[in-house]
Formats: sequence, structure tokens, C-alpha cells
Amino acid sequence: MTVGVDFRAPVSGALHFAFEAARLRAARLHAVHAWKLPAHAAASPFPILEEDRATWEDHEVQLLSDALRPWPTKYPDVDVLEDVVLFTPVEAVVHASEGAEPVVIGRRSAPHSTLGELLEHCRCPVAVVLA
Repeated sequence: MTVGVDFRAPVSGALHFAFEAARLRAARLHAVHAWKLPAHAAASPFPILEEDRATWEDHEVQLLSDALRPWPTKYPDVDVLEDVVLFTPVEAVVHASEGAEPVVIGRRSAPHSTLGELLEHCRCPVAVVLA
């Protein structure tokens, strides 16, 4: 079971749905967060230093961990695998959908084209939880 997590605008209903579904299935919950390089780094004509990339990624990992911190106390039987990937949100969820049953995403204000792309390319059922 996989849940896409955007800690900048989390949809608590999606997290609740994912944790509850994982609990009922006695399944591990794969919490995936996509991130991108800061604009100044992405636009730079020079290669990005591995040290800088690692620092930015560590920051994203900590933010995801902070966003998920309250959930294990509510669902102590659910094992959570936190995953931070340098992809677009659609790429991250599609990649994580291999072998997942199902993928859970929250939808607050994502463009319909993004949702359509996600639904078209996912390799398993997708539960969309509206905020």
C-alpha cells in the first residue's frame, strides 16, 4: 500500500485513509514524497555538488518524518516506510505504484491534467481522497 505525501499541503484525510487501509490489510504503508531541486540550483549551468544535493534531500526527509510523526501513535500496528524521491509527484507515485495495492493520494487543488496523467499511468488501483 502506498500513499503520496505532500507535507507542504498535506491532506489528512488521505493519510487517515491510507493508515486505516494498511491497518485493515496488515500491510506496510509506503509513504512517498516527491521533491525537486531549488530553483537556483535547477537553473544553474554548473553541476550540482553532491554535498548540496544531499543536504537538500536530508531536509526533505526530515520534513516528511515530521509530517508523519503523529500517525504511528494512532496506528501503532502499521509499519511505515518513508521514501523521499527526486521526481515529479506524478513520476514518484507512478514509480511507487509497481506492486502497490492500492495507491492513495489526496487531492486538494491539483490540476485535472495531473490527476488524469497519474490515473493513466499508475499500475494499480488508485484511491483519490478529496480534501
